[in-house]
Amino acid sequence: METGSVTTPFGRRSMTLGMLASQVMAGEIKPDQSVDKWKLFRALCEAKPLLGIGDRALAVLNALLSFYPKNELAQGNGLIVFPSNIQLSLRTHGMAEQTVRRHLAALVEAGLLVRKDSPNGKRYVRRDRAGEVDEAFGFSLAPLLARAEEIEQLAAEVMAERLHVQRLRERITLCRRDIAKLIEAAVEEEIPGDWQDLYREFRDLIESLPRSPTTAQLELLLDELTALRTDILNRLESRVKSAKQRGNADYIERHIQNSNPESKSELEPSFETKQGAIAEPDNDRGAVTAEKGRGKATHPFHQMEEEQSRRPGGRNDGGGLKSFPLGLVLQACPEILAYGPDGAIRNWRDLMAAAVIVRSMLGVSPSAYEEAANVMGPENAATVMACILERGGHINSAGGYLRGLTRRSEKGEFAIGPMLMALLRANAPAGRKVG
Repeated sequence: METGSVTTPFGRRSMTLGMLASQVMAGEIKPDQSVDKWKLFRALCEAKPLLGIGDRALAVLNALLSFYPKNELAQGNGLIVFPSNIQLSLRTHGMAEQTVRRHLAALVEAGLLVRKDSPNGKRYVRRDRAGEVDEAFGFSLAPLLARAEEIEQLAAEVMAERLHVQRLRERITLCRRDIAKLIEAAVEEEIPGDWQDLYREFRDLIESLPRSPTTAQLELLLDELTALRTDILNRLESRVKSAKQRGNADYIERHIQNSNPESKSELEPSFETKQGAIAEPDNDRGAVTAEKGRGKATHPFHQMEEEQSRRPGGRNDGGGLKSFPLGLVLQACPEILAYGPDGAIRNWRDLMAAAVIVRSMLGVSPSAYEEAANVMGPENAATVMACILERGGHINSAGGYLRGLTRRSEKGEFAIGPMLMALLRANAPAGRKVG
């Protein structure tokens, strides 16, 4: 067996304590110890940064393992391979023999191979009469078997470190995106603050990172970016909370004063009837049935659509869009209720306060919403925001959609009625179709 005695290298190559330690370790292999050579090689490829070997050395080791006849490295199978440098050159896809020798020396120095040189330095095998290997001279793979557990542990550490770095980079990327978009939103919303200074601080942090950063540098950058993001979020959240507590009172009060003093504030729908009509409540539908003389009953939803159709673009005589009862709006757009004060909407003031919160949540700029309120009227602008919230999954850009409706409203091409009717039908319980 190759572990019978310590061997020294042939020629001018000197003996080192590292070589001696490798041979001693190889002599301590347990008789039943074995390992799959290709599984071990994959672990070596992972652990190469910690073992101090490169890709070319691994290519040479791969060639050496290919000369080992079994898949399992074990003492019972023999642990010495003895290919010539020419054969190794062929199996390393034409690597120069001088390069092969250099990388073989690197593998020996790394403690992954042990030389067992013959008296003349040649690699060969001596067989007995039965053709079995009696003695072989070449490279012993015993250190690989002896260090198999260590190599697998090193490979696990490298993979864990790689995963850690990957996660650090992902979190840094997310943090960078958050900071950039939050600052952009703050500037677009015209929120007071030193946003240019914060952006310069952000860019300085990013540009200070070297091209090939260490794990410690990535961790430090993530901590600094996280702190900056937290600072920005705190500023924006305090702004949102203060706006919510105020209920944007100034904005709402300004539009309430300009609104129709006869606007309905009841939660339940209230519909106008034609002159001479008798209004009776319909308990099943929560609506009102109008009857005139012997004429057929007209559903109030149809009545509103007819009134809108008689006015171009659904406008009333005052030049603004027709306002619909609050109860009808809430019936068509129940999602807006969650944003009202204390989770309820009792009057138009509550609906407009909720619309301001929804406007901010959906990314609609204050200027776009104010323009819509000026063109459509404050109640109608709040109604449109409630409709947009209800159809949020089908609208890519709420701000762009609102501006488009505002332009159409200016031209007399937009009516809120059909939008509300469509939502009423969509939200109607099964078996109860509205209209």
